[in-house]
Amino acid sequence: MKKFLPILLLFSAPVYADMTHSISSSVKFESLSAATSADKIGSSYSISGNNVTTTDSNSAATVGGFGSTTNGVPAISFPSSVVQSTAGEAFSFSTSYLEGDATSGSAPTVGTVSNFSDLTSTSAGSVGTAAVALDNHTMTLTPGTGTGIVLTGQFVVDLKIE
Repeated sequence: MKKFLPILLLFSAPVYADMTHSISSSVKFESLSAATSADKIGSSYSISGNNVTTTDSNSAATVGGFGSTTNGVPAISFPSSVVQSTAGEAFSFSTSYLEGDATSGSAPTVGTVSNFSDLTSTSAGSVGTAAVALDNHTMTLTPGTGTGIVLTGQFVVDLKIE
């Protein structure tokens, strides 16, 4: 009998075990709002040269550049003439100009294309016949005739044994 005592104690010890189980479902129905985003592009001017002489319309040695600004766009003056300084020698000359966007007097409206180089405009979402249904962890997401909507469904099962 003494030989069976350790085995008997092994089976008579209490056993503790925790088990947790959960199931959850969720749905999300989102309608986007109207939005407009505009990025204004600025003006830029560059000029470079080697072995040349530049002259403006007033016969002054100048390289041109920006003048007064109207509606966010500067006036630009270019050299009226560019002449090789020493005949027969190598020379180079280049100029570039990018006219920026004029500053609008009012905010852009949805669906209207304004005078900006980078413009994104979206109208408000419309639910239409879009629908979501959740019944006993069975979900149905129907986009229907809706526009600008986001439907999201999630089903989660957790099992924890300690």
